[in-house]
Amino acid sequence: MPMRTRLGSALLALVAGTAIPATASAGDIVWARYGDIDTLDPHRATSTLSLQVWSLIYDTLLATDKDGKPVPNLAESWEASPDGTEYTFKLHEGAVCHDGTPLDANDVKYTVDRAFDETNPSVTKASWGPIEKVEVVDPTTVKFTLEKPFVALIPFLADSFSSIICNSNEGKDGFGTSVAIGSGPWKFASWTKGDQIVLEKNPDYKNFGKLADNPGAPYEDRLLITTVPEPQARLAGLKTGAIDVAEPPLDDVAMLKESGDLDVVTAENTGQNVFFEFAVHRPPFDDVRARQAVAYATDPEAAISLIYGDLSMPEQCPISRGVFGNDQEFCAKHRPQYDPEKATELLGEMGYAPDKPLEVNLLVWTGGKRDKLAEVFQAQLAAVGIKADIQMMDIGTMNARVRQENENPEGKGSMDMMTWSWYDPDILYALWHSPGAYRGYTSPELDAMLEKTRVLTDQDERRKAVEDVMAHLLEKAIHVPLYTPGWEWVFAVRPEVEGFKVAPFVYPIFSDVKIADKD
Repeated sequence: MPMRTRLGSALLALVAGTAIPATASAGDIVWARYGDIDTLDPHRATSTLSLQVWSLIYDTLLATDKDGKPVPNLAESWEASPDGTEYTFKLHEGAVCHDGTPLDANDVKYTVDRAFDETNPSVTKASWGPIEKVEVVDPTTVKFTLEKPFVALIPFLADSFSSIICNSNEGKDGFGTSVAIGSGPWKFASWTKGDQIVLEKNPDYKNFGKLADNPGAPYEDRLLITTVPEPQARLAGLKTGAIDVAEPPLDDVAMLKESGDLDVVTAENTGQNVFFEFAVHRPPFDDVRARQAVAYATDPEAAISLIYGDLSMPEQCPISRGVFGNDQEFCAKHRPQYDPEKATELLGEMGYAPDKPLEVNLLVWTGGKRDKLAEVFQAQLAAVGIKADIQMMDIGTMNARVRQENENPEGKGSMDMMTWSWYDPDILYALWHSPGAYRGYTSPELDAMLEKTRVLTDQDERRKAVEDVMAHLLEKAIHVPLYTPGWEWVFAVRPEVEGFKVAPFVYPIFSDVKIADKD
């Protein structure tokens, strides 16, 4: 096979300490990202970097259309019982796992049973809903029985978190690291942690409903997913041709758009929401006035305009734009709006003043210029008498730290700038229903409201229930929305790369990609 020219490899190695493979061949797509995955096991992680990769390896019962709505995929049709407690899915024939075994109802049952394993359940078990059992009716028919209605099941089955794991993975050592058998368009070949994931095209792939024009196997032979943490190194690789697709330095996006040297694709309908949350089981944030003061003190629109320009937009709701129930006007009426005088007043009631500031830690995770954004928020908080100590860390460390802070009844006040992504308002249940995703704020009143959002089948009634939850979270400043899309997902693409697109909820699609003018 002829070799593709990789003139930028040596430069990238010098700049970033990460070498782009000089032996990438004709038929390879090189996709460079700022970080590595956690695992290839869909039941063990929630990071976007991970799910973007396993969405290419596995397939799902349903898929999403360009507007993010569920459509048939591996399941060509489904029926629900009148009371909403039984769902029967009819599978397409012809889906094949990467090891050559047919994908059928037994693989679906294996996946769901594994998600509910008592000793090691999926980290997103709650999002599967109250499933009591899964029955194989015949090889192409599978039946789900639920304890009670769960209206978020159908959108969940269209998301990569519900990826169907072929049952031939069972008993294999290294599943999620050295083994990952799915039925998606790309087959797992290897993963060198911190460096590169190699995927090969699945020649047997049939696209039943995914958002790609290509009905079958990818056009190119391999997809090389390479970790290049340094933004300027990614840009250098894009310019030399060592890299085909990558996140460019955010500061250079406007210049790249103007020059036209690279195509710039900005993800839309990401489902991502960046927000402030607080350790509420100790002072000062056990007092609603302290949380409200933070909300009144910060001006997200000014902050994101300064750091991101038009790549992000302010968010009024605890769920993101494009997600069912998001209503900017409704949320703006309940979210404390920028009012530094009101923030100062509330802090004064609590005994704080400019000469006696409220001192707190502000936890922020690395990447995406969030350090610069946090500094803007830090200045806004300081202006009203809140001294925030910014602490930067990777997302895994921050997730653990947030829970630790919530479980600690003593110590300095703690707040964090968190990011979650989801396709349905059921994300609010995952975050805030007892015991809470991070053991933070919960209450019986909020639990009851959240439970209603899961069982109401009438869309208008469910929307009202979602609005009740959002109003509660906003008025008590439990969840203070900041901006969306969240991770500023921007992709720079070489001009000879044709067909690259990003599906809703930040899933890059490579099945349609063709690379012209290869050496």
